[in-house]
Amino acid sequence: MGVKDQPKNRVICMKTIFCLLLLFSACFSYGQENIVKRPERVIIANNEIITMEQIMEYEKEKRISSMQNGVSDEMRDRLLEIFGDSLPPKEFIFKIELRTEEEMLMLNKIENTAAITVNDKAIDFTLKMIDGTIVKLSELKGSVVLLNFWATWCAPCIREFYAFPSEIIEPFKNSDFVLLPISSGERETEEKVKNKMAELKNNGVDFNVGIDLDQSIGISYSVKNLPTNILIDKNSVVRYISTGYNDENLSNIASMIKSLLEE
Repeated sequence: MGVKDQPKNRVICMKTIFCLLLLFSACFSYGQENIVKRPERVIIANNEIITMEQIMEYEKEKRISSMQNGVSDEMRDRLLEIFGDSLPPKEFIFKIELRTEEEMLMLNKIENTAAITVNDKAIDFTLKMIDGTIVKLSELKGSVVLLNFWATWCAPCIREFYAFPSEIIEPFKNSDFVLLPISSGERETEEKVKNKMAELKNNGVDFNVGIDLDQSIGISYSVKNLPTNILIDKNSVVRYISTGYNDENLSNIASMIKSLLEE
């Protein structure tokens, strides 16, 4: 198989949810108003109720870190303490996280870092895994390595995790292949990552992941969107890059892993 270019169709976690929010808004202005009175949606950012216009402005400024379509019972209870009983049901609450000043500086660093491309030499790093082991990329030379940048709040990332066991891990478990999922730029401690993986383990998704709390690895690889997958060959050369989760991307990754293992 020849080297593939980075896909043009980028499925971006935050922007996907953003589009869903716009669609959701449109849907509620259509049909059945005279039959069922639907709750008004509420958009919350930084413990303030905001408007769609403010969302558009935040998006323009690249200040939105994540968007949550609906909240948990626990989160709604916390929000009730702030806003009172006027809040709608949890399914009608959109929770937005805004980037901190530190995260905005981090984003600027990423955008000012030269993007890594296919045929570039992989940049070495040391990664702490949640089981306490330490992985150094240069020590994996001789193996095909898949770097998977993800976050606990990224829904497409988690959907991809559910596909990894059958599509990536099991087919190549007896080969010189290493999957390195890297939780990049989590706002909280590594406990959040550990708790997420413990939750996924209960659903049959069980593999080790690393933590890039200061996003230094993500910056070095100029990772702007999640999930991002970077496939590295046995000679530590980047051979494939994809952004976003969809069946085509995952199929291409699996095919490329097979091809690189045969080289």
